[in-house]
Amino acid sequence: MRITVPVAKVLSVLLAEPDTDRYGLDLIKITGLPSGTLYPVLHRLQAAGWVSADWETIDPTAEGRPARRYYRLTTKGVTAARQALAELRALTRDTRTSWGEAGPTGAPAW
Repeated sequence: MRITVPVAKVLSVLLAEPDTDRYGLDLIKITGLPSGTLYPVLHRLQAAGWVSADWETIDPTAEGRPARRYYRLTTKGVTAARQALAELRALTRDTRTSWGEAGPTGAPAW
């Protein structure tokens, strides 16, 4: 799985509460990602076995809204996401060290 910034955002949100089901609009609000970015990420994570997705069982007419599709990390996904984000943090830390830490103004020290 290639960990892009959008993938990292989604994984971070799902890892914050791994036992909580999240639906698309909820994830859009939290991550700030547009739907055209979020849903392809969720589909890739689902295809990799990192995320499960289930439709809620409601009567849309009675509820006054369409059924939501809920996403949750699988056991495999929790482990893989933790490892992937840890590797990303280490890579980011190594990159900053090799290019020079940012100074007080935010500009690189070099």
